[in-house]
Amino acid sequence: MRRLLDGLYRLAGFVAGLLVLFIFVVILAQIVGRQLGFAVPSANELSGFAMAGATFFALAPTLRAGAHIRVGVLVGRLRGRVRRGLELLIGGFSLVASSYATFSLARLVLDSYRYGDLAPGLLAIPIWLPQSLLALGMAIFTIALADTLVALLRGEWPPYLAESQGME
Repeated sequence: MRRLLDGLYRLAGFVAGLLVLFIFVVILAQIVGRQLGFAVPSANELSGFAMAGATFFALAPTLRAGAHIRVGVLVGRLRGRVRRGLELLIGGFSLVASSYATFSLARLVLDSYRYGDLAPGLLAIPIWLPQSLLALGMAIFTIALADTLVALLRGEWPPYLAESQGME
C-alpha cells in the first residue's frame, strides 16, 4: 500500500510538472506568434487553467516533502504526547476541510458537465475539463492528508515530520 500511495504522489508531482511545461509552451507560442503576426487563441485562459491544475496537483507531493508552510513556533516547541495530540488535531481538521473541498469541487465538475458550461474565452472549452484537474488534485491531497493522519494514529511520525524534526 505504501508503494501505491508514494507512486500516486509522484504521479501527481509529475502531472503538476507537465502542466507547468504546458504553460511554458503556451506562453512561448504566444511570444513567437506575436513576432510572426498571429495570436494564440485563449492563451491566457489556457495558462490560467494549467496553473490552477499544477497548483492542486502539487499539493500532495508538497505535503509529503514537508514543504507546506507550517506555523512551527508553538508546535516546534512541543514534544511527546502533547506534540502528537496537536498534530492529530491539526491533521484531523485538515482532513475534514480537504474532504469538504474535494466533495465541493467534484460536485462543481458534475454540475458544469450536466449544464454544458463552457469557458468564457475564444475557445469553447467545456469548463468541467479544467475543473477536473482541481478536483483530482484536491482528491489526491485529501488522500495524502488521510495517509498522514493514519501514520499519526499508528504512533508513527509522517516522513516529513520525522526528517525535519529529527523524531522517530
